[in-house]
Amino acid sequence: MADRKHTKEVLTVLILCVLWYIVSSSNNVIGKTLLNEFPYPMTMTMVQLLSITVFSGPLFNLWGIRKYVDISWRYYFTLIVPLAFGKFIASVFSHVSIWKVPVSYAHTVKATMPLFTVVLSRVLMKEKQTLTVYFSLIPIIAGVAIATITEISFDVIGLVSALVATMGFSLMNIFSKKVLHDTNVHHLRLLHILGRLALLMFLPVWIVVDMFTLLKDDSVQYHDYRVVGLLMMDGVLNWLQNIIAFSVLSLVTPLTYAVANASKRIFVIAVSLFILGNPVTGPNVFGMLLAIFGVLCYNKAKYDAKQAEKKETILPFSQKSWQDRTGYTVLQNGVGDDFAKPSNGTIVNGSNNNSFIYNGKATGGNLLFV
Repeated sequence: MADRKHTKEVLTVLILCVLWYIVSSSNNVIGKTLLNEFPYPMTMTMVQLLSITVFSGPLFNLWGIRKYVDISWRYYFTLIVPLAFGKFIASVFSHVSIWKVPVSYAHTVKATMPLFTVVLSRVLMKEKQTLTVYFSLIPIIAGVAIATITEISFDVIGLVSALVATMGFSLMNIFSKKVLHDTNVHHLRLLHILGRLALLMFLPVWIVVDMFTLLKDDSVQYHDYRVVGLLMMDGVLNWLQNIIAFSVLSLVTPLTYAVANASKRIFVIAVSLFILGNPVTGPNVFGMLLAIFGVLCYNKAKYDAKQAEKKETILPFSQKSWQDRTGYTVLQNGVGDDFAKPSNGTIVNGSNNNSFIYNGKATGGNLLFV
């Protein structure tokens, strides 16, 4: 029964990861196509957050996902609100990066997530890493640097936006697992809460930055059903991607999630290069592969560090006598002192032949094995 349950869990995670890769790559390709025709990343983010807010409520209620959890206001403002702010920042800058640079390069830059995770964990959680973990960051940095130098369509705004988005996603990965553990809130409800809060934070920004500009832009045709359709598809795919990502995060350890996320990044880069066909050079591809290799090395180093930490917490095996391990004390007539004193301090007369003590209580009988 246990093996069947474990197999079912593994298959569930595997299916979710495959769906995650397909939905994410489709979302990125459609997003890039949309931004080429409709250069308004803020509006694109607005539609995505609106999709999470509008679609999640009715569907989650239909699924019977529990609604409420007892969260104090202090905890809410200390962790939940910053998480929503991180989602808002990460979403906006992620779209700006895809708008300015190719999808493949944007995701190569996002491979620096382990670097941000290590730095932010050190600053916020006072968490130290092993030397192996620190060394594993070198190929990531080198790979991103090579990809940046050799990127044909390089753009400074795209690079900075991708880095800011990566930092935002790193913060979300660090604190989402903590919130799920601390509050026992359902992972999909947490997604709904964060999406709703991020939408409220983002609405004033969108009105100031994009809404008035859109109203004045004569090139925007509001009856262009292709753009509207792409916006709707992008919003739905992003919503599905968030659901799958949060589901995977709730089922696996942060390390396994990091490995799955790195594999997803490879898949997205490959699909974007194949479908969108943006020009790349040999050194550019080498930089991408080196960065991804560094991510895999980082995950392996983190795994080894955790295994070593577990071994240190296990108490060393202690060789104890048979009497100490079982609670029996053998009292033999004429051997040793006239009195035997067990560990609990009870005194028993040694003249009673072949008596023994179990948990401090004397019992008569023949003890054949000592």
